[in-house]
This record gives sequence, C-alpha cells and structure tokens, in this order.
Amino acid sequence: MARTLQLQVDFKANGFLRFFRIGREWQSEPDHLCCGMPQLSISEVAREVGLRPSAIRYYEQIGILPPIQRTSGQRRYDTTYLHLLAVIQGARSTGFTLDEIRELFFGFADGTRAPARWQALSQRKLVELEASIDRIKTMQRLLVRLQHRCHCDTLDECGKRLLKRRITHVRAKSPPAQPSSAAIKKDWI
Repeated sequence: MARTLQLQVDFKANGFLRFFRIGREWQSEPDHLCCGMPQLSISEVAREVGLRPSAIRYYEQIGILPPIQRTSGQRRYDTTYLHLLAVIQGARSTGFTLDEIRELFFGFADGTRAPARWQALSQRKLVELEASIDRIKTMQRLLVRLQHRCHCDTLDECGKRLLKRRITHVRAKSPPAQPSSAAIKKDWI
C-alpha cells in the first residue's frame, strides 16, 4: 500500500518582506519578488556596512529602521536594509543627527523625492554650520588675544583682574539680570 505525504509551504514564514512607510510607521507586506534574496545575520550586515551590531539594533529600536524579521529568534536582513543603512551612514557622515535622519525618512509628504528631501535638510544644516563657524572664529580670536594679553603670575591674579574688569564694565552700564555671554567675552578681550 503506497502512502503519500502532502506538504504545504508558506513562503511568508521565511521573513522575506518588503517595507514601506505609512506616516511615521514602517509597514510590511509580503513581496514575492524578494523571495530568494540572501538573508544576512546582524554581524554580516554590520561588517558589510561598517557599523557595530549594537548601532543597527539601536536604529531599529528608535524606529529609523523598520522592524527586523526573525528566523529561529535571530534577526535576518535582506539587501534593502543595507541600502537604508547606507543612507543613514551617509547622512551621519555629513553631520546630520538621528532626529534629522528620522525627518529625512518620515518628515516629508509621501512621494517626496529624495533630492527634495536632501535639499531641504541640507539648506538648514548649512545655516547651522555657518553659525557654528562664526562661534568658532570668535572663540579663536578670544584665545589668540588671551595668549598675548595675560601676564598674570597665578590664576588667582587672573581671577582678580577679570573680576575687576567685570565690575568696572557692569558699573559703566546698567546691571544685567544675569551675565551675558557678550559681557563674559568682553572680560577676556
């Protein structure tokens, strides 16, 4: 007597999913096109993109990366994660914060093309950098002046001179509620 065995295979259980965004949330749907994509472990992904596995887990935890599919309790990644991580790393290397990267992914209307997203964020970042450059140049000028103007023998003597200048400066003007950064800078000049 011949026996037959019938098997039913559910490819959805393999964890091959395509991710898309709805509002601020990652959603997933089965995608028959991605079946057969190589599944990588977190250490393989980390090695491939040059990150620590803990960074990848953190990006998942804070919602920058979509939820990771697991096979036998282990995270399994396809190449779409490599692409997302490449964008994250590129943005980080140009100075974008994780909040700004989250905005890059989720802060625009659906359908907004990548160049428009990068342009909007880059424009803001450039303004921020200009302000930082101005602060650094001011600090540099103050440090150069300090090198040439301080002739004190002790820090106590420096403190007395700075306090004396501060008192003289405050008496010359109406007393501010709190020392402003401009007044403190003036003491160092």
